[in-house]
Amino acid sequence: MLGAALRPGEGDVQALGARPWQLPAGALKKLRARIGTVHQAPPIAPRLRVVTAVLAGRLGEWSALRALGSLFYPSDIAGAHEVLSRLSLEDRLFDRYDRLSGGQLQRVGIARALYQRPALLLADEPVSALDPTLADAAVGQLVAQSESTGATLVASLHAVDLALRWFPRVVGMRNGQVMFDLPTAEVTPAMLDVLYASEGGVAVQKSAQPVAAEAAFQWPDCP
Repeated sequence: MLGAALRPGEGDVQALGARPWQLPAGALKKLRARIGTVHQAPPIAPRLRVVTAVLAGRLGEWSALRALGSLFYPSDIAGAHEVLSRLSLEDRLFDRYDRLSGGQLQRVGIARALYQRPALLLADEPVSALDPTLADAAVGQLVAQSESTGATLVASLHAVDLALRWFPRVVGMRNGQVMFDLPTAEVTPAMLDVLYASEGGVAVQKSAQPVAAEAAFQWPDCP
């Protein structure tokens, strides 16, 4: 709903100062072009080249002619190379998407969102397929993008350490209920134990099939 993809069944949604479902089609398209999404499993065609997948981040800004032309000859190879280098993937620039590992696929999805430079950046489990070192670096790049552009960053994470390390605000949710919504410094181990406790009251491992999710927020220019 934040990405203006799903209409709410009830209530009111505002994104970037607009109510998406009250906008005409043209304005809704422009709003969506200002929202970037990093998916846990990026929805990118397997035979697409990495450079084309990254440049697709700005399709919402381009004319149909430029978008079509970029499929045959990428229009900003240097720009794609720059964001891929931030994620240590510059050597895969012209590889086909179906030749990458799961972790590399996720990093390409992140690179596409970085290239888009959206005003609102939504990340759904963006580093679940990465090892701890790469995950930390990738989340750091998302946060750096937010800080440098003033974009709001909202990330859904099960990695508690990443949420506490990189984000100033953390919302803990369990079974659809908000358990806490606090500045990171005020989140205590006891709160996390309750958040991740099993039904029998025994805490589960944070890395194993957690029953809750943390939403971590970075928004330099927003209240």
